[in-house]
Amino acid sequence: MTSIDWLFDGALAAAIVALAWRSLAGPDLFRAVVLFIACGLLVAVAWVRRDAPDLALAEAAIGAGLTGALLLTALGRLRQ
Repeated sequence: MTSIDWLFDGALAAAIVALAWRSLAGPDLFRAVVLFIACGLLVAVAWVRRDAPDLALAEAAIGAGLTGALLLTALGRLRQ
């Protein structure tokens, strides 16, 4: 691995941790759900970097897509 690969992986890990922290610590529920979806997409990118495209596809479809849609639906019903 080159130094650019290490730098990208470190930035990716830092971004995942930062998004996870912001989604847990934020007072706004809509922002928390959007940050959760973004975190799931970055985790999918991390799985691709680890040469596990099957896990990346599952994370993107289930972790970010389906769970994010369910959370947004629940948030919409909660506000009614």
